[in-house]
Amino acid sequence: MSDSGAIIGIDINPRSTVLSIYKSNMDEPTTVSTVLGEENYSIPTVLAKRNGMGQWFFGEEALLKGRTKEAILVEDLYNLSLRNEQVYVDGDNFFARDLLVIYFNKLFSIPGMMVAMGDIEKLVICVEQVKLEVMELMNYVTGKLGIDSKKVMLIDRNECFYFYALSGKPELFLYSVALFDYSGSNMISVVMNRNQSTRPQLITLDVVNHGDITENKDEMFDSIIANTFGSKLFSSVYLVGDGFDGDWMKLSLSRLCKGRKVFLGKNLYSKGACYAGYVKEGKRDWPFIFIGDNDLKLNLSLKILDNNVMKFLPLIDAGQSWYDAKGECEVILDGEPEIEFYVQRPESREAHTDVLELTDLPKRENRTTRLRIEASPISDVAVSIIITDLGFGEISPASGKNWEHTISLKGE
Repeated sequence: MSDSGAIIGIDINPRSTVLSIYKSNMDEPTTVSTVLGEENYSIPTVLAKRNGMGQWFFGEEALLKGRTKEAILVEDLYNLSLRNEQVYVDGDNFFARDLLVIYFNKLFSIPGMMVAMGDIEKLVICVEQVKLEVMELMNYVTGKLGIDSKKVMLIDRNECFYFYALSGKPELFLYSVALFDYSGSNMISVVMNRNQSTRPQLITLDVVNHGDITENKDEMFDSIIANTFGSKLFSSVYLVGDGFDGDWMKLSLSRLCKGRKVFLGKNLYSKGACYAGYVKEGKRDWPFIFIGDNDLKLNLSLKILDNNVMKFLPLIDAGQSWYDAKGECEVILDGEPEIEFYVQRPESREAHTDVLELTDLPKRENRTTRLRIEASPISDVAVSIIITDLGFGEISPASGKNWEHTISLKGE
């Protein structure tokens, strides 16, 4: 990480937004508070426009100005933006996603944010679920803000938890790790398991949605804890969400704290997003791999001869988000007009081969055909391959032919 650059983690959902910053001189990410000297991290995802003027407010101030009728409140901003709807505010129509750009601009103008961040090295946006429409929305917003798309990464909350939990002290993930997310009235449990016999260590998450918990919270949560833990050993437990506010945990807290560390907070996801950016930028060794819902479940490679040494050239790596993973290379054909791909699950040492025959390839002298190979995932278990004949300079002009093929895991 450069001295001036910063990794920004933003956890955004329809209700609220949390910002964290990570720089090279920090031991851990710091979370931005809207009130100096207070841990006021949760910023409502709302805007408000002052009556008759072009002045906009955001977060708590927007709610206040809306209550006092000084401004017109724009609620449900995030969902309206996802649906690309128009919003009528103070006599004018606005596209909701343009208002979300204003909201992000306001986030970046928080005094503590401006002082700490300098240049953005990586902007990692955490959302509840990564979907195509979410990716398109965030590409639009960050593009309008002038942020290079190569510096932007979109991940979900489970992946943020994975990076956060494994960036702490080793004793905190010696055994299993649990997260309980009680946002609003809904509770979700996530259990992180680590397979120490694989290299890299394969991380899996068991996610259970326990539904709404509005009555007998202490007893119900205690029952959920018992069912989630079973007979497993847990090193640490993390509690996130507004549902844990208040002094209602008695019986459940007693069970939680038996032989394990328990942490309560509202900035785990934004900090986890910072750690994700740090790891993805190659700033630290990371002996783990996590295959999430949006992540590729396969490794795809070619066997090549490089300086008379046979080796595998990776095209696509498991663990990347299939939405933005790409692979490309150029090779010189040696032998038969076909390309052999090797497909492997990350947890297995076995690979199966998939052969693409280059039918109607112009006949040439051996090693006088250059090919471009492009790999683009079309799902988490399938990759589209396009091979283009580039010829070989003046010796063998390019034919313009290309071949398309889809490679997938066996049984998928």
